[in-house]
Amino acid sequence: MRKFMNRTAIAALSLAFATEAMATEWNVSLWGKRRAFTEHVEKLAELVAEKTNGEFTMNISYGGLSNNKENLDGISIGAFEMAQFCAGYHADKNPSITVLELPFLGVSTLEQETEISMAVYQHPAVVKDLARWNATLLMPSPLPQYNLVGTGDAPKTLADFDGLTVRATGGIGAAMETIGAVPTSMSASEVRQAMDSGIVKAVSFAPHAHMSFGTIENATWWTTNLNPGTVNCPVVVNTEALDDLPADQREALLGSVQEALDYYVEYYNNQTMAAWGPALDERGIERITFGDAEIAAFKEAAAAPAAKAWIESNTARGLPAQELYDLVTGMIAAEGK
Repeated sequence: MRKFMNRTAIAALSLAFATEAMATEWNVSLWGKRRAFTEHVEKLAELVAEKTNGEFTMNISYGGLSNNKENLDGISIGAFEMAQFCAGYHADKNPSITVLELPFLGVSTLEQETEISMAVYQHPAVVKDLARWNATLLMPSPLPQYNLVGTGDAPKTLADFDGLTVRATGGIGAAMETIGAVPTSMSASEVRQAMDSGIVKAVSFAPHAHMSFGTIENATWWTTNLNPGTVNCPVVVNTEALDDLPADQREALLGSVQEALDYYVEYYNNQTMAAWGPALDERGIERITFGDAEIAAFKEAAAAPAAKAWIESNTARGLPAQELYDLVTGMIAAEGK
């Protein structure tokens, strides 16, 4: 009887260890709070847990694992397995994907932004660029065109932007500089304080971020159609952690990406944008719409010079910059036909 019990106990213990060994738990580093910008990550975690019957789970942290500008560094050393970051936060670390942040590319929908981003992410030069950080690009966080919320006198012409301090990163910052604005790069979580203290007079964000980070609380104006561009904020995974996943868990993860992105786009279009207009109205924020001639002048001043400079500097880095630029602009042109 004792021998039987010992064998039974050993078998049970072995099964427990085997079950534990099959379970996977990933830490995910985001920032701020749960919002439209993070809904695809939340949905991905939900889908993966469902498909693996709870054997693969994700612990999503909003700022508890890393500063948002250090998420790529954390991925590189395996401090956590998944993270979100924005290319413009550290263009020197991920120069290949900053092509997606060039001003006035002409991307018109979140679906188009998703398709183009995924094509760029799969380009061999981009894969190699992110491999330096032990990172595999998983999916984008598609965002609409950015516009400005500001305090004080509203700019009615491009000339009114001269000397205006504005929070704007990446290509948007470069574009604003061409019309005399003074761009400052800072993380989203720092923006409200900078705006309240007068360090910046305007902030460039997508609508969800203006609501999430409180920039509309003391704002007096909003540009409806400046549309200088957007930022590219991918979700990446630690490559070694991805490679170590059992086949079924890897399939659950990769096979859930499109569903998570579809959910994200629907959420952004139907919930975030539906709330944006009323949020402006409730606070009496003036909508500023620029004429076609003003927008054309802005595009002429910013678009071509920014693209030329990007291609030259990144060709010098050893990237196939012209090829990447042509990939993006070619997809946009093809969709417009």
